[in-house]
Amino acid sequence: MVDRTVAVLAGGLSHERDVSLRSGRRLSAALKSEGLGIEEWDTDAGLLERLRTQRPDAVVVALHGGEGENGSVQTVLEMLDVPFVGTGSQGCRRAWDKPTAKALIENAGFVTPSWVVLPHSTFRELGAQAVLDAMVEQLGLPLILKPDQGGSALGTQVVREAAELPAAMVGCFAYGDTVLAERFVAGVEVAVTVIEGENGPEALPAVEIVPESGVYDYTARYTAGLTDFFTPARLDDAAAKAAAELAVAAHRVLGLRDISRTDAIVAEDGTVHFLEVNPSPGLTETSTVPMAIDAAGKSLGTVFADLIGRAISR
Repeated sequence: MVDRTVAVLAGGLSHERDVSLRSGRRLSAALKSEGLGIEEWDTDAGLLERLRTQRPDAVVVALHGGEGENGSVQTVLEMLDVPFVGTGSQGCRRAWDKPTAKALIENAGFVTPSWVVLPHSTFRELGAQAVLDAMVEQLGLPLILKPDQGGSALGTQVVREAAELPAAMVGCFAYGDTVLAERFVAGVEVAVTVIEGENGPEALPAVEIVPESGVYDYTARYTAGLTDFFTPARLDDAAAKAAAELAVAAHRVLGLRDISRTDAIVAEDGTVHFLEVNPSPGLTETSTVPMAIDAAGKSLGTVFADLIGRAISR
């Protein structure tokens, strides 16, 4: 592998550009320590030409949000037949659309909080207050509002009182035209990383997430000191096993590849509720994937070096 050239794609133009750059820098440093020839590429209008003229042996997609997670960049890599680490375009599209992912996971027999999905046009055409009243009647309070697509909890808000809904909707629509309203489930929030190896997808130790504010929003995710993490999560054996099984099932059901991270809530009765899955998870200093890798006795560099080798040999 030392004679291979690997391009780490990071940056891009999504709302999560800064997070992606941080992930790319950390991953590049880890891979360089493994002796790989690493080039850090921003993702812009020159990407296709660069892939043609400076074709790397493999690409690692460290993009978050937008084109990097919705399958667009992956489609380009597939069209040019460039080996890459990460989920293919179709799997990315399934995971990127949160309602689609929830429906597929529920159909597979797992639990996910009740939800409704409504575009901005519905509120405009049918009357915002009437629609909001129906939403509360259906889901109850508290509930969580989030864009139906996107990551890093951008636009995500917990609503505990009906009077908070209008402002929360405005904040949510700032990041997308469709809102996913989900019944709030109290419990232990966990992130479970899945890595593919010779024996198939394997769940790493779950990371328990305890934000100081009570809400794991963008600020809590990427500001050091605002969230406490426990790895492995403080779960009993049955709940830990159920969370691991859910994450592996999500990886398989959605057709993900190489690496993914499933977010879930373990309720007081031990039921594990699927929230969403990320096929291009963050690798920053406050991200849960590196924590899980460390807890499993592995290193970020060796894990991704192995995934790069698998991508090249596919």
